[in-house]
Amino acid sequence: MLDRTVAPPVQPLARVTLPAADVFSLPSGARLHVMANDAQPVVRLQAVFRAGKMAEPRFGLASLTARMLLEGTTTRTARQIADEVAFYGASLECDAGFDRSTLTLYCLTRHLPVLLPLVTDVLTNPAFPAAELEQLKTRTIQNVRVERQKTSFLASERFNELLFGADTPYGRPFDSEAYQALTVEEAQAFHRAAYSFGNVEVFLCGDVAAERELVAAAFSVPATAVHSAADLPIFTNGAAHDFTGRSATDRVAVAGSLQASVRMGRAWLAPTHPETHHLKLLVNVLGGYFGSRLMRNIREDKGLTYGIYASVGPREHGTSLVIATDVKGESADVAVSEIELELRRLQEEAIPAEELSTVKNYILGKFANELSTVFEQCDKYKTQVFLGLPADYYTEFVRQTEAADAETLQKLAQQYLKPEDMQIVIAGPVEVVEEQE
Repeated sequence: MLDRTVAPPVQPLARVTLPAADVFSLPSGARLHVMANDAQPVVRLQAVFRAGKMAEPRFGLASLTARMLLEGTTTRTARQIADEVAFYGASLECDAGFDRSTLTLYCLTRHLPVLLPLVTDVLTNPAFPAAELEQLKTRTIQNVRVERQKTSFLASERFNELLFGADTPYGRPFDSEAYQALTVEEAQAFHRAAYSFGNVEVFLCGDVAAERELVAAAFSVPATAVHSAADLPIFTNGAAHDFTGRSATDRVAVAGSLQASVRMGRAWLAPTHPETHHLKLLVNVLGGYFGSRLMRNIREDKGLTYGIYASVGPREHGTSLVIATDVKGESADVAVSEIELELRRLQEEAIPAEELSTVKNYILGKFANELSTVFEQCDKYKTQVFLGLPADYYTEFVRQTEAADAETLQKLAQQYLKPEDMQIVIAGPVEVVEEQE
């Protein structure tokens, strides 16, 4: 009979090899990355452009342009685009991030030939109708106004501003006036420069073996017919700085709020750093899973929050460590003190063998689960492409995680997890902020 009081044995993770993508250079200058897997008759097509916030000449232009692509082309209205996508049971969206903008299509493989002309129409012939653009700006500004009533939004916005600088794409707060001032002509100009097939990375994954040539032809516009992105502005410093100290805790007053949001962290090492895998393990011990030290202390023992986490956010031009939680207004400073206590513990005490083994098993098991579909495998591959990671990055992640020892992690904590190097932001009730000033 099975004894359910005894946990099943944990099996070591076998060597992990990410499926290789076939890469093709197209006449337009684009690159097509193909990761084929016929387990299911579905496909994902992503066109990724250097058209994120890092490339925008004016604030908000990247997100506005990306969202306007689905608002109509010279041959289709927004309703016609939506109806055609819905008719085939597909999904089509375009989002702008900090570094890149991505148009994503999900569909059944048999529908890709009929939907591909829609994708190229959206990318090459957007109409930027003035009425829809004004409506989009109004909705966005209203949404941000609502978000700015939340302590979590304000704390994160202020934290990024202090960490990266208000004059950088990573740290610039949302500016309603600047966003409202954007014009159709500016969006059109940005589209012509940034959405060139000469600098697009196309990722095709799923049951795609028979569709590669079709997609390659769609993105093979002759190079003479595309616009150059060479003159696009790009932010190359600021986010890469080393944070070597902090001023007093920064406090954002939120009238009428009973809750406070805490954000702590610092500029972090790029994922290409030799210690990146050990640092990932260390951050998980601190606050990367439900049984982490921060959760046990601040949620389970102190009852100050429903949840707290520590995570690393890698980007192409700057990486950050963020510790985040929401607590009652009067508990914010206690929470900060307990976070600093856990940082010092990692510096002063070696991680017990049983705890270290548990965290290793967690992150390796989570990693294996994240490779369960071809779409997730392609996401890992994209990370390698855009962050410039070596081909054996994930193999080394598994190997170094398994081999990590407590002494190495303690030395890294002493070097990179100093409480005095952490930027702290608390957004909360006015009276709590005033008491601390």
